[in-house]
Amino acid sequence: MVRLAVVGLGKMGLSHYAMINAHPDVKVEAVCDSTGYVLDVLNKYTGVRTYTDFDVMLRDIELDAVIVATPSRSHGQMVEVALNENLHVFCEKPFCLDVTEGERLARIATERGLVNQVGYHNRFVGAFQEVKRLLDTGAIGAVTHVLAEAYGPVVLKPKGSTWRTQRTEGGGCLYDYAAHPINLVNWYLGAPQSVGGSVLNQIFSKDTEDEVFSTLYYEDGKSAQISVNWSDESYRKMTTKVTIWGTQGRIYADRQECQVYIRDGASIPAGYQRGWNVRYTTDLTEAVWFYLRGEEYSAQLDYFVRCIEEKDGNDNINSFEEAVITDRVMAMMVADAEKRPPVTSGIAPRPAPGKKFGLLFGGRKAVS
Repeated sequence: MVRLAVVGLGKMGLSHYAMINAHPDVKVEAVCDSTGYVLDVLNKYTGVRTYTDFDVMLRDIELDAVIVATPSRSHGQMVEVALNENLHVFCEKPFCLDVTEGERLARIATERGLVNQVGYHNRFVGAFQEVKRLLDTGAIGAVTHVLAEAYGPVVLKPKGSTWRTQRTEGGGCLYDYAAHPINLVNWYLGAPQSVGGSVLNQIFSKDTEDEVFSTLYYEDGKSAQISVNWSDESYRKMTTKVTIWGTQGRIYADRQECQVYIRDGASIPAGYQRGWNVRYTTDLTEAVWFYLRGEEYSAQLDYFVRCIEEKDGNDNINSFEEAVITDRVMAMMVADAEKRPPVTSGIAPRPAPGKKFGLLFGGRKAVS
């Protein structure tokens, strides 16, 4: 039985608590948060031990692992304290705002053989897992380009400031939303060599961006474009999707399905045929013990627990080391958006339609 504590009881922390508390191989020994009201409610209705001080909790209770779901800025400090106590750590994304700090913590976890995982849940979505499997088998040949997108109705009007609306706290569209498709691209293609054309644009937010666009470049010539907007009310909820072009076909995937087009002459994977193929997430996903928001959320926690039980701290598809790659790409995008001057064409802008000099409309000269 894995003895575990949950630290940070916001939206994701409460979700993690509900799921892991129902896991048959886990005993939640305590929860920790700075909000007394939330702790009082949990203690009253569940009986779980509650703390407002992380260090005191670690001194009081024998634990095997912790889930860190605090605001992003505090991840590094809490993860380091937990690692120094030889605890396995599941940390919500993004991992660390300081890439150097993330690299150091990844080394500590690896050296101590501790299970370390970051909550990029899309790697546990059946359709996105099928994309990875197909790429590894070379089903569409050599990849040439990827389009990774995420849209949703998160910020639709100016509103008060919280940690999610401040980039320095780890909020904003980049760290809170774009991190997911970026992480998928890293899983599929590895780390990019460089980024370019990055745009972090405000729509409603005052202190951070609401839309993110960038291009990732790789040494072998392939590229990936990131297109993300969390102020898009045409979507009912967050939607993440990827399209991948290869020399022998194309793959499209979102949470619901994986569509694959395979050209003549390609190497056909078992269960597929030339032309269009569709695989649905429901057929690609194993049942979970507790459903909340999506199977992938429970599946990632179960994976964390199984890694602890199998004493395999260095073989995790969502390890700290993997998450640092995503953190590094986001840092590159911020630097690119802030420092790279645009290259101008030097060509004067064309007149708007209907405003051409000397063109007559109804016997009158158009006004320029």
